[in-house]
Amino acid sequence: MADRILADRYIIDRQLGKQAGRQTLLARDKHTQELVVVKLLTFSKDFEWDDLKLFEREAETLQSLSHPAIPRYLDSFEIDTASGKSFALVQSYIEAKSLEEHLSKGRTFSEAEVKQLAKALLEILTYLHRRQPPVIHRDIKPSNILLGDSSSNSIGQVYLVDFGSVQTLATQEGRTVTVVGTYGYMPPEQFGGRAVSASDLYSLGATLIALLTRLHPADLPQKDMRIEFEQNCNISPAFADWLKWMTEPSWERRLNSAQSALSALEEQKRRHSYPVQVKQIKPVSTINLFWNSIWRSTVMGTLAVAVQAAIYSTWIIPGYGTFLGGIIGGLTGLFVGFTNGILVGILTRLFFFPLANPKLHRRVMSAVSSLVCTAVTVASFSKILAMMLSPIFARFSYLDIFWIIAPSVITGLSMGVLSKSIARWYERESRRLKAKDS
Repeated sequence: MADRILADRYIIDRQLGKQAGRQTLLARDKHTQELVVVKLLTFSKDFEWDDLKLFEREAETLQSLSHPAIPRYLDSFEIDTASGKSFALVQSYIEAKSLEEHLSKGRTFSEAEVKQLAKALLEILTYLHRRQPPVIHRDIKPSNILLGDSSSNSIGQVYLVDFGSVQTLATQEGRTVTVVGTYGYMPPEQFGGRAVSASDLYSLGATLIALLTRLHPADLPQKDMRIEFEQNCNISPAFADWLKWMTEPSWERRLNSAQSALSALEEQKRRHSYPVQVKQIKPVSTINLFWNSIWRSTVMGTLAVAVQAAIYSTWIIPGYGTFLGGIIGGLTGLFVGFTNGILVGILTRLFFFPLANPKLHRRVMSAVSSLVCTAVTVASFSKILAMMLSPIFARFSYLDIFWIIAPSVITGLSMGVLSKSIARWYERESRRLKAKDS
């Protein structure tokens, strides 16, 4: 196809790669005189509809991305070729060699260089995974990572290319996911058609292992599905442990975010230095957090205090006392419940957002609400009863503990139980959002 012009604009220079029904071409844009990469997908006997779906997704994804280490979307169009109708995707050309080319020419990578590569790629993945919806590359391997010219103190500019297998988490939900990836670099969950943010971390870890050992990950021994690479390279124990963490077979036990992986690498921390639960749970929105805290606490607090006050008032003045006590208790409960809801919302937002330790959150909210609401209710009941029932208190002062302290403690404990239920709601909601995000 050399010298052929596509769309009356792109002059084909040479072929860069070829797969069944796909071609990757180097071309020159007549308008800008810049080199570009043209990907062609052709309707042929090998054509599958999943190929078109992935091709369209790659074009759509590249259009939404803007990062100096990722090819830029330039154009897309349809053309007729000798083989049939074809779809073309044009993207910027990056003049750099892939890690696979470097390996094939005998280049070796030191631990320091591999760490530089890891940090650069994790920064790219942080950008991709923080998109809304998150973008999962699904095919990270040496041939899809380009390395620019290096300097004396830098390994060079690192690029991530070939988004032909890209998947957004939004497109996974409720749909059949195409199984893609490269054997040896693909995590176990992708064989089942599932891809999460941690899937890219596994592929990156396997890629780094390939650079250090100069062996394909599939050619290295495995034990319990874990890649056994330590005998084939000379690296520090901390870095080896980090690579094992990146390539855990179970994605739930793997470093699950690019940012947490980057932090662990930079701080040179081992797995045992982290809490057992390292996963970053997607936070509930602040509006939902405060709204649920306030309405749950207000409604249930009002009912709890109103019923309790009505029972006490009935014992003092049956009938009229029941009605009056219920009204006064309801108003007190409304105030206490509303205040407690705001308190729970503020403490949760400041100290437990996003949720990392649900058990500690439940305990703290229950204890704080019980103590604060007991104190507030003691003060409120003392003033109310002093005004309304002073003759009774004058005669039965030794029963103050029954009329004030007891209902206040019951109210406080009730609010503690309500706050624990709010904490459980927050835990369930965080889990639901995390599962949806995965």
